[in-house]
Amino acid sequence: LRGAAAIVGVAESDLGDVGPQRHAIELAAQAAVRAVADAGLGMQNIDGLFGCVAGRLMSNLDLGEYLGIRPRYSDSGNIGGSSFISYLYHAAIALRAGLCDTALIVYGSTPRADVQRKQPLSGLLERPNYEAPYKPRHPVSGYALATARHMHQYGTTREQLAQVAVAARAWALLNPVAFSHDKGPLSIADVLDSKMVCSPLSVRDCCLVTDGGGALVVTRADRARDLAKPPVYLLGAGEAHSHRSISQMPDLTTSCATESSARAYAMAGVGPADIDVVQLYDAFTINTIMFLEDLGFCAKGEGGAFIADGRIAPGGALPVNTNGGGLSYCHPGMYGIFTLIEATR
Repeated sequence: LRGAAAIVGVAESDLGDVGPQRHAIELAAQAAVRAVADAGLGMQNIDGLFGCVAGRLMSNLDLGEYLGIRPRYSDSGNIGGSSFISYLYHAAIALRAGLCDTALIVYGSTPRADVQRKQPLSGLLERPNYEAPYKPRHPVSGYALATARHMHQYGTTREQLAQVAVAARAWALLNPVAFSHDKGPLSIADVLDSKMVCSPLSVRDCCLVTDGGGALVVTRADRARDLAKPPVYLLGAGEAHSHRSISQMPDLTTSCATESSARAYAMAGVGPADIDVVQLYDAFTINTIMFLEDLGFCAKGEGGAFIADGRIAPGGALPVNTNGGGLSYCHPGMYGIFTLIEATR
């Protein structure tokens, strides 16, 4: 699969607070139209559809209907915020096998607008059986548990966690469409003094809640060379999962990124030392520290020290989440597609 597929168009929808009159499928469609145009194509060229729209049980049926796409290949499996990285991997497989020629990966969600229009949660709120009696406030409770364990086991400090949020805000100040673009820089003290949400994570350790959508267009390498924008080739990909419930996580300080990254590195023929920019899912500050360890940029337990002194901030040795990340750019609930959009750009 190395280099067999390429991203040829990317786009976001309107982001931030779009108002109660806007809905998730509208933002997904807006991003899709923009991404297809970015590739110099039309919807009639799309025959592979990979999508997720918040609150829609049959996302791809709704998206196909809304966008006028009758796909030859369709995938809307939901594994959370990483679904879109999985879709890119699966799209490359489908393209390589000739099951489709041009794939659209798309997402839309409006959690802020949903609250404004007092829209109830769709369906029953799922709670894992073993955790339900304790009434966790997920997802923050699970990440707080992992954070507490990392701090206990490796001596990671809240000040180190705060540096992740400070770096993310510094990147957001350079991004005109970032939700926090006009909110000014963040200091370590600002993070430490912000309201505690679930100990040891405060408000500034937690991702934004914004509306937004995103989309990618992916095609075979042989076709990509003839399109409007320089192609961005997929060199390596991998996926893995071990649990859904935090109570069933084999090791609270190690994620399946250890496995998925090993597969991606092997396919691409590179290692961490070859990487000079990183886009991570930073739903919480612990994510960035833990994932940098799991991806091999530093040893397990050394993530807090690794990101010190602005290493991942603008001007640092390893740029991370250069759009501002889920902490300061946007986070409509499933952030993964925005890592791909920023990596492509």
